[in-house]
Amino acid sequence: MTSGFSYTGSYDVIVAGVGAMGSATSYHLARRGRKVLALERFGIPHAMGSYHGHTRIIRLAYYEDPSYVVLLRRAYELWREIQDVLGEQLLYITGSVDAGPEDSWVFRGSWESCRLHDLPHEVLTGAELNRRYPGYRLPRDHLALLQPEGGFLAPERCIVSHVMAAQARGAEVHAHEKVLEWQPLQDGVRVRTERGSYEAEKLVITAGTWDAELLDVLDGLAVPERQVLAWLQPTRPEYFRPQNFPVFNVLVEEGRFYGFPVFGVPGFKFGKYHHLQETVDPDTLDREARREDEELLRSFAERYFPEGCGPTMSLATCMFTNTPDNHFIIDLHPEYPQVVVASPCSGHGFKFASVVGEILADLAESGTTRHDISLFRLERFAREEAGRASP
Repeated sequence: MTSGFSYTGSYDVIVAGVGAMGSATSYHLARRGRKVLALERFGIPHAMGSYHGHTRIIRLAYYEDPSYVVLLRRAYELWREIQDVLGEQLLYITGSVDAGPEDSWVFRGSWESCRLHDLPHEVLTGAELNRRYPGYRLPRDHLALLQPEGGFLAPERCIVSHVMAAQARGAEVHAHEKVLEWQPLQDGVRVRTERGSYEAEKLVITAGTWDAELLDVLDGLAVPERQVLAWLQPTRPEYFRPQNFPVFNVLVEEGRFYGFPVFGVPGFKFGKYHHLQETVDPDTLDREARREDEELLRSFAERYFPEGCGPTMSLATCMFTNTPDNHFIIDLHPEYPQVVVASPCSGHGFKFASVVGEILADLAESGTTRHDISLFRLERFAREEAGRASP
């Protein structure tokens, strides 16, 4: 515990965790005139969780489930809005590639989302993609869906922007103040931290990888996983500039990988989804990249992005927080409706932070939202468990 300050107070809403979702939630509540306290156990921003690393993909074509596309359209609107509020570019458009064998869930799911939502797109063979974007060297017979509105966000700056915009509207933000526990009250909640005790009508828990520490209802449903990223110096840097290199999700025989053009670090950035499938404790995570991590990633780049496979510039670890079905959890607490629960991760959550912040602000204010979040309700896991138990 850091000494020197002691706090107390009463608020409309307390937000526990000021990362991607918590910073956006704080902004949306503050702009609606709510008295907000946002609490973060680390710094703002920080590199201890899931959002650091200079870039995060955003894409409209969505192979995970086409129902995400409606939320993505709103997310794009809100990212552009916060850019205008702060006067800083956060969203960079490069186009996005979703590629794999013709019958793969990555290609077909992406194509289906474009078809259902009338998204502009092109379908290219691997050979055609390689000719258009020579940084790529995918299998010639794979199919690639190219969607022009994909790109990336600058995640650390996104969080700082939301925090600064929230503070400008009166939100109180405390960093380096760990939440120790919360208690339901008859008309609200009490939150105890390392520095003090606070009360509020509502509590929003957006602690990311640490959600399960604060929410028993997420036990076994929000599982942290170690993830590693690499940045390699391209031997043909002109191939990997943002204007020449769409962000990608590709399914190849080695697994499913994602990547970015050069931005922020002098290297081409990429990673493998569910890297080594290592379930971890976020407090004891091995944050150093190992030789086996680097070798796995370099092997992929050597085969599919050979002009991007020069010397290693940087390696970094972060975490996914995975749900059993890899969809988000966004809901009211099943016993205490004054508590809003959010774990929108599973490795694909950051792009939604702007709209998830709007949704969580809605739930904190009224318990409902105009957005369709039926896919994300906690009750789906109870239904699945009941189904397994039935004879």
